[in-house]
Amino acid sequence: MSELYAISPPETKSITVGSAAGHGREIAILYRPASKPGSPVLVWLGGYRSDMAGTKAEEMDAFAARNGLGAIRFDYSGHGASGGEFRDGTISRWLEEAVAVLAALKPEQVVLVGSSMGGWIALRLVQELRQRGGPKVAGLVLVAPAPDFTSELIEPHLTATERASLSEKGYFEEYSEYSPEPNIYTRALIEDGRVNRVLTGIIETGCPVHILQGMKDPDVPYQHALKLVEFLPADDVVLTLIRDGDHRLSRPQDIEKLLAAIGAITHYD
Repeated sequence: MSELYAISPPETKSITVGSAAGHGREIAILYRPASKPGSPVLVWLGGYRSDMAGTKAEEMDAFAARNGLGAIRFDYSGHGASGGEFRDGTISRWLEEAVAVLAALKPEQVVLVGSSMGGWIALRLVQELRQRGGPKVAGLVLVAPAPDFTSELIEPHLTATERASLSEKGYFEEYSEYSPEPNIYTRALIEDGRVNRVLTGIIETGCPVHILQGMKDPDVPYQHALKLVEFLPADDVVLTLIRDGDHRLSRPQDIEKLLAAIGAITHYD
């Protein structure tokens, strides 16, 4: 049974990433220091056009507060409370920001919780931390993960009109079920996605991985999660398929599964 800790609002912080002219951007952070010494810090890595104030991110933070864990949430540039233009965003750029946030806050060990595109960034972040050094990654919780989505889920299905728009305008627009504004995919995002692919060989995370995937996800087919598991042969991997789950997995029953996965990896419940 978990001990109870007083719940207070997280600290508001910001850092500047990128010092070159025209590349600096202010990254907004919500940071909850651990109440229990030595406990892991949960790190939220959001999806494409999502922000740190979403339901799953808030629930992760509340779980951390209840259990004395640390929690880090931040918005990528062009998202939420952070600066920068969304159209300038690439996987490399958002990954750089994730690395910078951890370097600034200096947690000793982290559990990365990545949603959709955030699952891709979580996997790349593990690779970067192994090369650069940094906090120990104690576990991964991936919600409807979308690694390599630009090359695996977008490029193969581009229409002639979308290809022409990419060539002529440098981007194309796509209807979004989640916003009145269309999704925008740039040529830079797609080209950068190719150099950040992870589904090319064995992914060594060195930690337990729990994947939650809806089988009625219209954006990331559940077969994509099955494919990801094939590239994680050396790790302790749990895949939970939710038969009636959509892409967001934000219903109460989905949140319950998310928190159970985090609890199993952190040994808090």
